[in-house]
Amino acid sequence: MNEKKVVAVIVEGPSDENALGGILKEFFSSEEVQFAVVHGDITSDKNTTTDNVLKRIDKLIDGLRSRYGYQWDDFIRIIHIADTDGTFTKDCVMESDNDAVRYHEDFIEAPNVEALIKRNECKAQIMLKLHSTGKVHGIKYRLFYNSCNLEHVLYNELKDFSDEEKEALSDDFAEKYEGKVKEFIDFISNPELAVPGTYKQTWDYIIKDKNSLKRHTNMNMIFKQ
Repeated sequence: MNEKKVVAVIVEGPSDENALGGILKEFFSSEEVQFAVVHGDITSDKNTTTDNVLKRIDKLIDGLRSRYGYQWDDFIRIIHIADTDGTFTKDCVMESDNDAVRYHEDFIEAPNVEALIKRNECKAQIMLKLHSTGKVHGIKYRLFYNSCNLEHVLYNELKDFSDEEKEALSDDFAEKYEGKVKEFIDFISNPELAVPGTYKQTWDYIIKDKNSLKRHTNMNMIFKQ
């Protein structure tokens, strides 16, 4: 059996791990923190459904188990961090001549309105299922959100960043909070960002109106013991 218990963290991309990795490893210093990087958004992947999403989460953790030689009972917690991407909004998607989807705090521009609405409907159902899922493979599981996305929350920027730009921003952010986990918790718990209430109440809030486009998060709850 592994001497230290394992906290598994699921994130969308390498820049997410880069920005948050040092902070989470410092906070959970008595455990091992291992990241499963999806290289995309599992909640909006066309191959993900409400029927198979838990199996896909299980497979990600099984990949960590195999890679590092863990046993299933070494894992004590799964932290899943995902973007809302305005998915719970209604009647706010506008057609755009631009090839990319662009998010604003009160509407979304998309080259294919019908396709984005369909994506939102599917992603919303998957996120709703995951947020009400308490365990995966018997391991405590919680889905935490950044709205509209991680860059919006951490950097107060709502634009389409390239991978290189995300990497640069995450490098700067990681350096800013290196060895300063308390300062990060203060930042992420700021009432301007953090949705108040219980875990369930933070989800009740984000699914209403256009809140999933606004700059909100419930990541602060990761640090509440």
